[in-house]
Amino acid sequence: MSVLLVKSYDFFGSARDVWGLFKDEPHVFCLDSHLVPSDRDRYSFIGFAPFEVLQARGKDVILILRQKYVAYRRLFESAVGTDCSLTPLSAGIVGYLGYDYGLHQEGIPLRSQDDLGLPDAFFGFYDCILTIDHIQHKLHITSTGLPERTISLRRRYAARRLEDIERRLARSPAVGMGERIVSADKPSLELTANFSKDQYLGTVAKALDYIERGDIYQINLSQRFMGEAVGGIIRPWEIYTALRELSPVSCGGYLDAGHFQLMSNSPEMFLRLRKGVLETRPMKGTRPRGHDAAADRELRSDIEQSAKDRAELLMITDLERNDLGRVCRYGSVKVKAMRTIEEYPYVFQATSSVCGLLREDKDCFDILRACFPGGSVTGCPKIRAMHLIEELEPTRRGPYTGSLGYISFSGDMEFNILIRTLIHNQGRLYFQVGGGIVVDSSPEDEYEETLVKARALRTCLESVFEKKRGLPGHVVDQF
Repeated sequence: MSVLLVKSYDFFGSARDVWGLFKDEPHVFCLDSHLVPSDRDRYSFIGFAPFEVLQARGKDVILILRQKYVAYRRLFESAVGTDCSLTPLSAGIVGYLGYDYGLHQEGIPLRSQDDLGLPDAFFGFYDCILTIDHIQHKLHITSTGLPERTISLRRRYAARRLEDIERRLARSPAVGMGERIVSADKPSLELTANFSKDQYLGTVAKALDYIERGDIYQINLSQRFMGEAVGGIIRPWEIYTALRELSPVSCGGYLDAGHFQLMSNSPEMFLRLRKGVLETRPMKGTRPRGHDAAADRELRSDIEQSAKDRAELLMITDLERNDLGRVCRYGSVKVKAMRTIEEYPYVFQATSSVCGLLREDKDCFDILRACFPGGSVTGCPKIRAMHLIEELEPTRRGPYTGSLGYISFSGDMEFNILIRTLIHNQGRLYFQVGGGIVVDSSPEDEYEETLVKARALRTCLESVFEKKRGLPGHVVDQF
């Protein structure tokens, strides 16, 4: 007897409309695709109040996570049988794996400063999920009653969860939700970096020296910016809402991890497994958008014709092809698209796509162990590049360039690369930007590329701060 309860509604709004109803719930998440809907960008997922949370530092998180996941998946399969065909995520684990976990996994000595002290991983186990199907214009609520172990208890708990969500959806319309925030303080925005410009240029020069000596072919170097909201009246969900409106992407997400929050506007899909087909979409090569149509065409042409960017993406695509080959059937790994130029409000981005068929003796955790962290945010060869990143960057990356996503109890998965991501921790906001260094890189150009990538995040923060600063009496209507 199935304990997967499902309710479906016609829905023509966005994930923002639904997520706003639950934004203050414990450990709420939103995995958010808000580009023009396509098969690739079809679903957004929302959940809250997980029945279990796992966070860890300096441990084999994948092993621990797999053990807990397998136990709950058995309960899921015993009561549900086959998964809900309406959504790839009816229940499962959602969270992030931080870049620093990769250092632990590969045994890389820790040299940089861990000044944020965030977990290497944070995952919630979610029994109830809201799925928005942007193509079919449907909102599906799935409730499984986990972790209750008997059928009767599970059905009652699943029904209660479903009814609670339905009441809240009926009580609050999908548009026009309001909350008033009153403050006498004026927020301000000042950003500081963990590199000066000269220090960053010098670090790029050191990386070029390693490349010329043959240590590596490519390395991703980043710098981090930090800002503080005076008065503390900027809420993380306000920033995420502004970010997704300013710059729509296909792999965005919000995660409340308790004492800190992630707000990701990532355009880069790291790994997706659907019905045994595994795909990765590395990005390399960035240009700003032009101020008019003529400048836009010129900048697009520049990235299309750039030999440096082409070589950079080729190297990372080959690295990802090899990583997928460790878990996919022999001969099934193919480069589906070598170089596609994608358009976003602030940048052009060059992307490739690699696909393969997962081996029957492998699962999502084997995939993460084989492929994490993504080659586009490390370099080539990957492990040596990670050693040098730890040497050259002054502070630990934490969640940045890790991955945010889900593993369904049906066995499917999807994770992004945590770039263009803000971290809210103890009243401070952090974001990090980087670029790939190859043999013909110019330190000045690489520094400018980091500023181009930072522009969307800075613009988002400034828009939120200016909105609150400029209204009489500082009374702000949200949503």
